[in-house]
Amino acid sequence: MTLPARCDDSGPPFGTLVFDCDSTLSAIEGIDELAGARKPEIAALTTRAMAGEIKLEDVYAKRLELLKPDRAAVEALGRQYVSARLPHTGELVAALHALGKRVVILSGALRQALLPLAQTLGIPEENVFAVEVYHDRAGNYAGFDELSPLARSGGKLGALRDIARADRKGGVAFVGDGITDLEAAPAARRFVAFGGVVKRREVFERAAVSCDRADFAALLPLLVANDELERLARSKDFGSLVIAARNARR
Repeated sequence: MTLPARCDDSGPPFGTLVFDCDSTLSAIEGIDELAGARKPEIAALTTRAMAGEIKLEDVYAKRLELLKPDRAAVEALGRQYVSARLPHTGELVAALHALGKRVVILSGALRQALLPLAQTLGIPEENVFAVEVYHDRAGNYAGFDELSPLARSGGKLGALRDIARADRKGGVAFVGDGITDLEAAPAARRFVAFGGVVKRREVFERAAVSCDRADFAALLPLLVANDELERLARSKDFGSLVIAARNARR
């Protein structure tokens, strides 16, 4: 695992805004919620992977093999992601879309569980990059996409580079909370360390820009240029979001 000593940073405007999901868009860690009675065991593995103590690929398959989540469990997790989304996530995504931005979810979570959240936020399915999980006809767990780069350490970097190459409107800003997000930071013009749910010390130490408020309104001035912020402030649809952003940053 190679981590940037200190993230480079350049300010907005950006053409593409990319968000991690677990402990970022939503307050839960999905794999931990699937664990049921084994949650302490699974959560300990997740915490160690997100802190960089062990490689993601060393725990990804192990956790799923222990849990074998069936289709019903994945669908229930999708509902949890929606109910646990952070304040102003929908408003922020709508504002970014209104400014002509592409909004993307980039996560090592199970893709099928993220789709309900994406739909709630107005993010198209094709802009959800995550790990496919497989079930048989009866809905029993049948494995996951073991070739997905998002199931291993360093995989987000390549995925984010692909997203950045597709941008033609100012480059990428990426918001995330974990070590796997920090690994991907070199592909973004701005990386925002997010600590509104869990504040990870090493991620914050290496990031040039950070946000520790559990409210997505606080991200608005970090992701848009001043003139874009003024446009939103004048809008009847987004004026309240701008006010919430100012209050959240105090």
